[in-house]
Amino acid sequence: MTTPQCQKTCQHGIFCLLLLLTSACQTTGTPGKLRIGTLLPITGDLAAYGSSMQNSAQLLVDTVNACGGVLGQPVEVLSQDNQTEPAAAAAAMTQLAEVNRVSGVVGGVSSATASAEVGIAVRNQVVLISPSSTSPIFTERARNGDFKGFWFRTAPPDTYQGEALAKLAKAQGIESVSILAINNDYGNGLISSFVPAFEALGGKVLNKSSPARYPPDSTTFDSVVAAAYSSRPDAVLLIAYPETGSLVLKTAYQQGLLGKTTRLLVTDGMKKTEIADLVGKNAKGEYIATGIVGTAPSTGGPAFKDFREQFRAQYKREPEVFDPNTWDATALLLMATEAAKSIDSSVIKDRIREVANPPGEAVTDVCQALSLIREGREVNYQGASGNVDLNALGDVTGSYDIWTVEPDGSVKVIGAIAVSGEGNK
Repeated sequence: MTTPQCQKTCQHGIFCLLLLLTSACQTTGTPGKLRIGTLLPITGDLAAYGSSMQNSAQLLVDTVNACGGVLGQPVEVLSQDNQTEPAAAAAAMTQLAEVNRVSGVVGGVSSATASAEVGIAVRNQVVLISPSSTSPIFTERARNGDFKGFWFRTAPPDTYQGEALAKLAKAQGIESVSILAINNDYGNGLISSFVPAFEALGGKVLNKSSPARYPPDSTTFDSVVAAAYSSRPDAVLLIAYPETGSLVLKTAYQQGLLGKTTRLLVTDGMKKTEIADLVGKNAKGEYIATGIVGTAPSTGGPAFKDFREQFRAQYKREPEVFDPNTWDATALLLMATEAAKSIDSSVIKDRIREVANPPGEAVTDVCQALSLIREGREVNYQGASGNVDLNALGDVTGSYDIWTVEPDGSVKVIGAIAVSGEGNK
């Protein structure tokens, strides 16, 4: 069958015959070259994560291209910066979907940018796989049929993290909490999941009716920090990203509020290798962030060790918190394309769960998985971030690490919390 463009061109005698013999006017036997997009925050509040996530996606594609590519051809990556801003994210998604005509996009890092991107992806029938957008709102929208099967994520929704934070607080003997959060989908989603989970365990959120919130573009935080600490809670829960979150901690230190009776709990948005350096040191040369405790999705998947070794060999540093999720998101997109035998995203979306979930041969190596798929065999990919089993709403489940900042400024995992996810059913 000739393409519409080819039919328009082939209108005059022998020229049509000659053109039909060229690859440009044929689709039979050549399913096409896979082009995917990455839509990550290279600048803005989440730039601390975005460049490293881009590295992870590119490393996965380079690995696959070295072992034969997808559908017999190298995979091409087109990258856009969403700037951690919804407007920029929407413009970049439009470019990838409507101009570049990619088959799928790895992106939507903050939940706010993912919200701006997903409607454009669905309208253009492009698969969008987020490595880190965790707001529970996506679960509800998927349940309502908004996404038509084009949305997936390899990080668990904050319905689970709210439960993990509540359990962590109770385990530390914390009875009362005040919330200080970035005012966006991420912050508000975590508030809505943490409050009922903490109350179900007997805890009390002192500013439940009016949590201390700050706009994403804030540069000063004196009033919101003072408000969060004013009720003298056992702990303040800070829901933030590194750029603004580090400024919040500096402000709390300058107001003399850190290191006192009120403890500080943080979330995955603050789990950055250099977070202690971003916050800074006190007059004694000690890291201000020492001792903060938080939660983040566990990254102890079956493929993590191999991923970490490849990442360290390539980039000479440790992967960041959502790098394994980015590796897995990219892997699922490529494997699903091979299974679909097509670069048509409307076909690819129906293969995502097939390669991610049982039944099928459990496999951690992406090249091995692709080889099995080419042989017509089913696979059950076991990822770097977890087993990446996806439910009908595009969500993964997961356990959570407990992490802290050590006196030397390093980020260390000190435990784990299992979650039931009852609120996400």
